Amino acid sequence: MPSLDIVSEIDLVEVKNAVDNASRELSTRFDFRGVEASFEYTNETVTLKAEGDFQIKQMMDILRSACAKRGVSNAALDPQDIDVTGKTYKKAVKFIQGIEQPNAKKIIKLLKESKLKVQAQIQEDKVRVTGKKRDDLQSAMRLAKEAELDLPLQFTNFRD
Repeated sequence: MPSLDIVSEIDLVEVKNAVDNASRELSTRFDFRGVEASFEYTNETVTLKAEGDFQIKQMMDILRSACAKRGVSNAALDPQDIDVTGKTYKKAVKFIQGIEQPNAKKIIKLLKESKLKVQAQIQEDKVRVTGKKRDDLQSAMRLAKEAELDLPLQFTNFRD
């Protein structure tokens, strides 16, 4: 019986490369000359440090474009609130991995409402979809892609 897994994963090596590229761009930008501004990458979190709120917003744009260039979806970015300590502004940006329970339930509900002949079940942070025909699984993939879940979805483990 054919099956596939719907997952939401990002390549952490590409995230690190994107942060390195953003740091390089930051050092060449004219509007950041003489300003204490930096990106720090630690286990799935990027910390942006700058001297002002406006600079943090510009750094977010730099990070988003660097991630897009490296193939990391911007839907995986989860920016946190800005922390102000003295004259230093910090913003943490987390990268979302895995499909959370509410989103997994939305995917399953979507598949059931579509009347496709597939079964879906939640397995930890992914959704396993099984069906009798390969065409049904491909229709399920198309349906999941078109759903607006604000998640970067990938389809892995396709078995015939």
